Amino acid sequence: MSPKRILFLATGLYAGGAELMLLRLLSRLDRQRFMPSVISLIQLGPVSEKIERLGISVRSLGMQPGKPNLVSIGRLLRWIRQDRPHVMQTWMYHADLLGGVAARLAGHIPIAWGVRHSDPLTQGYGPLTVPTVKLCARLSRWIPKRIVCCSEASREAHVAFGYTADKMVVIPNGVDLTALKPDPVARRLTRQALGIPTEASVIGLVGRFHPQKDHQNFVCAAKRLVSMRPSVHFILCGEGVTWNNRELAAWIDDAGIRENCRLLGRREDVPQLMASFDLATSSSCFGESFANVVSEAMSCGVPCVVTDVGDSAHIVGPTGIVVPPRDAEALARAWEHMLNLGQEQLLRTGLQARQRIKDNFDLPNIVDRYQTMFDDLAISRVA
Repeated sequence: MSPKRILFLATGLYAGGAELMLLRLLSRLDRQRFMPSVISLIQLGPVSEKIERLGISVRSLGMQPGKPNLVSIGRLLRWIRQDRPHVMQTWMYHADLLGGVAARLAGHIPIAWGVRHSDPLTQGYGPLTVPTVKLCARLSRWIPKRIVCCSEASREAHVAFGYTADKMVVIPNGVDLTALKPDPVARRLTRQALGIPTEASVIGLVGRFHPQKDHQNFVCAAKRLVSMRPSVHFILCGEGVTWNNRELAAWIDDAGIRENCRLLGRREDVPQLMASFDLATSSSCFGESFANVVSEAMSCGVPCVVTDVGDSAHIVGPTGIVVPPRDAEALARAWEHMLNLGQEQLLRTGLQARQRIKDNFDLPNIVDRYQTMFDDLAISRVA
């Protein structure tokens, strides 16, 4: 039997958590059963190159963010008719809407929408996003066969917003435990390269500079912790997280903790960086659905302190501490509590965190759930 053709339609292919989860899914898809291809609504980003290296076709409709046009929509419809996919899987709101309409016009192709946010009305989106979500909610009764949410928080928020509840399923993000694991050598070498003593306590934050990630609250908490532990160090990385970021640098300097901070910008060696952490943190204050950086740090054997946003509390379970968002004092107290456990107990807790990821979010198991859904959708088309 020939492989089933699966067309993935993504809003974009830049280096966000949603796009990286798509890459992970494609990297483990059974190519004997499925023949995937990918289309991006906007110009191709860095993730597209990694997908192409898997031997998967990647195309762009060339749309400008916030500026849909009929030419690109017509091209999408033409490509779908040429490819004749057995199933379509869309990834993020704009792809859900345009892909859903195109799949219907191209011949009622079974489609699964992909919802990657926990709050459809939160701040920080473009001007067309909220109208897009509202229209998706109305169309969810007729267009998609399934609506895949990456977290329970996302499912609950979108059902409350009007999405059809009986079509919604939760398939969380998966983690590749073969690529993310404790690495004592990387811990030592990374600290040496950054000028951080081997015995120093290190807290890490991985995330782009964006209001959602709430770096300001992180810095406020860091100031409180430094007053109690002057030797603690903080490693921050992500797009825009550099000393050239005047706003972030000003927060750090006003807090008087420049010597305690390393701002590394966007990095390709995040697993090695995480291996150098004693604790990892998500300080997000809204919009987070499934925080990949939390599950990734736990996979590296690093315990986490997280804000209660999205499914972060569920991800860490009993292996970490959950605090309210925008509460710097609570965040600092949680860090202090964890560091007071001592190095030996932190290492044991880190191994428990890794086991929790293996039990709940191991990538092969997550991919199997997608593949089962694709098989079911392909059968529904034949029926």
